[in-house]
Amino acid sequence: MKGSLFVNGLTIDWNKVDPDSYLHRITALSGMESLSFEAPVTFFVGENGTGKSTLLEAIAAAYGLNPEGGSRDFRFSTRETHSSLYKGMVLKKGYRSPRDNFFLRAESFYNVATKEEDYADANHPSQRYHERSHGESFLALAQRHLRPNGLYFLDEPEAALSPQRQLTLLMEIYECARQESQFIIVTHSPILLGLPGAEIWTFDDGQVHPCSYEETDSFQVTEMFINSREHLLKR
Repeated sequence: MKGSLFVNGLTIDWNKVDPDSYLHRITALSGMESLSFEAPVTFFVGENGTGKSTLLEAIAAAYGLNPEGGSRDFRFSTRETHSSLYKGMVLKKGYRSPRDNFFLRAESFYNVATKEEDYADANHPSQRYHERSHGESFLALAQRHLRPNGLYFLDEPEAALSPQRQLTLLMEIYECARQESQFIIVTHSPILLGLPGAEIWTFDDGQVHPCSYEETDSFQVTEMFINSREHLLKR
């Protein structure tokens, strides 16, 4: 239910964003003034470079999370690459506060795993993510932090995962959402996008707008390849 979400939506005041910023040249973002969330799980989809991860990063930063990933307790920066979009963003928060929160992004996972070791102590021993394969450690980190009544931002979580492990993550997300967690996820995975009841916003066609699962490029290209692989490769 929308009333029980931790983040119901957002507004953007572009006057607070540097007029020379590259953000104004991202077509789907530059025309956006507001966005509403209606479901416990929201997916951002679209072609590379359309602004999906930029918007997700800004939402996480506006909520107070570290732009490079982690929870509120993670405070580190290897390089200041995040945009200033969060400075012009106001989140419409719900009446509840999450018990837990986390920003998991594929591109900075190594840094988050390293800081997890640095932050460890006798009461909070390290999970030693670097001693596992990339996919195993990525899924283990996700499973450790995904809980009921939590708020989670995931940026391309499928990047390190096999199809089977994507199904595992799908079930983790589904169960947490069923127990009043909220997720906002950037993905290209047709497996994750198949989560029942999720809302999907596409950044294609120059504006952010809702679409169905079957309308996503992830679904259509995958279906085309599976059904017409030889013909597609010849083309």
